[in-house]
Amino acid sequence: MQAIVDFAREHGLVVIHDFAYADLAYDGHEPPSILKAEGAREVAVELYSLTKGFSMAGWRVGFAVGNAEVLAGLARLKSYLDYGTFQPIQIAAIVALREASEYPLEVCEIYRSRRDALCRGLARAGWDVVPPKGTMFVWAPTPERFRGEGSKAFALRLLREAEVAVSPGAGFGPAGEGHVRFALVENEQSIGQAVRGIRRVLA
Repeated sequence: MQAIVDFAREHGLVVIHDFAYADLAYDGHEPPSILKAEGAREVAVELYSLTKGFSMAGWRVGFAVGNAEVLAGLARLKSYLDYGTFQPIQIAAIVALREASEYPLEVCEIYRSRRDALCRGLARAGWDVVPPKGTMFVWAPTPERFRGEGSKAFALRLLREAEVAVSPGAGFGPAGEGHVRFALVENEQSIGQAVRGIRRVLA
C-alpha cells in the first residue's frame, strides 16, 4: 500500500481502493486500509460497502473516505448521474451503523465457519486447498488430474457430475486459469452435500 501511495504521489495520480471486504477477515488477519499509508490522504480514496458486513446485498449502500477534493468531485458527478438512494434504505443503513456495529463480527463468523467446512471437506476428499484469510470466496487450484482440461471444462464437470456450481478461474483473467472459485453463500449443510458430490468426481 505504501509503495502504491508513493508512486501515486510521485506521478500525480489518484488511487481508489475498493475495500468492500473490509469486515470479512479470519485467523487474526486485518485487511489493510490504504489510508494507513503515509501521505495516502493526499492521493487516495477508499470505498466501503455495507453489502458484505451488514448483509445489505443489492441495496447499493456504502461510503467513501479519503482525499477531500476527489470526494467533492465524486459528489458532483453523482448529483448529475443519479438520485438519492430510497430513503428507507438510507435510514436502515444509518441504524445499522449506529446500533449494530458488532453485526459484521457475526457475519464474519458465519463465513469463517463455511470456509472451514468447505476446506476441511475438500481435504477429506483429497483436494487440499489453502483456507483464505478473508472474503467470502475460496480459490482452489484445479486438482492435478484435471488441470489439463482447463478451469472452464473442470467447472462444467463439477456442475454436471457433482451438481456443484463454481466459477472457472479463467473468467477472472489469465492468472486465474488453473483455479476455480467457490462462493461461501450456502449454509454448512449444503456445503457438506456439495463436498459429497465433489468427492464422487475426484474418486
